[in-house]
Amino acid sequence: MNGPIRRVSLVVMIMFLALVVNLSYAYVFRTESLNADPANRRVRDAQFGVDRGDILVGNTPVVTSVPVETRFSFQRTYSSGELYAPVTGFYSFLFGGTGLEQYYSARLAGTDDTQFLQNLVNTATGRRPQGDSLQTTLDAAAQRAAAQGLGNRPGAVVALDYTTGQVKALVSTPSFDPNQLSSHDLNATQAAWQRLNADPARPMANRAVREIYPPGSTFKLVVAAAALESGMAPDTLVDSPSTLRLPGSTFEMTGSCGGEQITLKQALRVSCNTAFANVGSRLGDDALRRQAQRFGFGSTQLPELSGVASRFPADPDPAQTMLSSIGGFDVAASPLQMAMVAAAIANDGVLMEPHLVSQMRGPDLNVTSTRSPHQLALTMAPANARALQDMMVDVVENGTGRRAQISGVRVGGKTGTALTSSGNEGSGRVPYAWFVAFADDPQVAVAVFVQDAGVDGTEISGGRFAAPIAQAVIESMR
Repeated sequence: MNGPIRRVSLVVMIMFLALVVNLSYAYVFRTESLNADPANRRVRDAQFGVDRGDILVGNTPVVTSVPVETRFSFQRTYSSGELYAPVTGFYSFLFGGTGLEQYYSARLAGTDDTQFLQNLVNTATGRRPQGDSLQTTLDAAAQRAAAQGLGNRPGAVVALDYTTGQVKALVSTPSFDPNQLSSHDLNATQAAWQRLNADPARPMANRAVREIYPPGSTFKLVVAAAALESGMAPDTLVDSPSTLRLPGSTFEMTGSCGGEQITLKQALRVSCNTAFANVGSRLGDDALRRQAQRFGFGSTQLPELSGVASRFPADPDPAQTMLSSIGGFDVAASPLQMAMVAAAIANDGVLMEPHLVSQMRGPDLNVTSTRSPHQLALTMAPANARALQDMMVDVVENGTGRRAQISGVRVGGKTGTALTSSGNEGSGRVPYAWFVAFADDPQVAVAVFVQDAGVDGTEISGGRFAAPIAQAVIESMR
């Protein structure tokens, strides 16, 4: 062989070796990223036609795939789509997925690494791949009660089993129909996407876990917990003047709370702003922040729904600390977060990690994985938590939360009314209505958030509009 031929052969061999190395590297190290690339239409075509697993509430599939005679073979369908959309999300050829559909997409499609052996068997036998099914923790009756209670008003409801962290209800209104986005008619899907995103009511916004709002007086539960942890007791007297000028400010906080000094228990019962502002000032912002963080502020929860962190301000001045103590200034929380606060108090201070999926089952219905309860934190001493439970029960029995009463059931709660930004009520803006509660039977904690009740701001209150929804959710689970 002459020299030129040898050189050409050597170049060809090097190029062939480089091709083999590149293909091997792509197969071993880039498969996952290439499969996840939204521009990879081949993967998307293949996955969209897969018999994805069901998503169940109780024994009822609320999301399933049905065979159809189109190029995709299977159509994803959502029964009661709007009711469960904030949890299930959607699965769309054009727009990908959200919620459980997106987070567990590989398991639902049968392409997860844990399903490798089953896929080998399917390939050898020529069987079509099938995905795992998800068993959610949701309670159908509680979900319906929450949605019916909110009606067409924008808001959210979250209910947690405080002993396990299981999410029993998660509703965000207004909602949307995922069937419109999963359609095989791609022109119709595109039109639905544009319509939903242009809607000023923001039906695809998940107000339960993806957005944070001023929690108003429901945040007084965090302040009360910090006070009890500092050594105060329910009968400790706190200053509750009818007028309180904030330090370094001309702003005056007002309230008629039953005296110039009242007990901490009475301050919670009547939701006394000046009393809690003084308590917060006495404790200091560091103590309040630590207590908020124990309840979950600053941390994200429910990653399957892309939950966001609630916040307590980083460095408030004395006046801002007093406003923060009544859930104002820059304090912001999701309904999920406030449900976690009530849940930890009800569970003697133990905060359990919220979760939405209890089990996964293979196509043969055998359980492939189970989610066990997991403790996140001890938020406060058990004795202090029980004292705060009694204070919350007093709010429902004798204070601002009377509309949440249920005959024969021990219910504790806290109302809240918050402005869209810091300021005084009566400013012309419609405030938010909140109510958080717990019950002993069933063992559930509930947070209700009504973003707009459609009435003048001077008429709205958490006790009037949000408490009856919490009551209905608790009763639905009995």
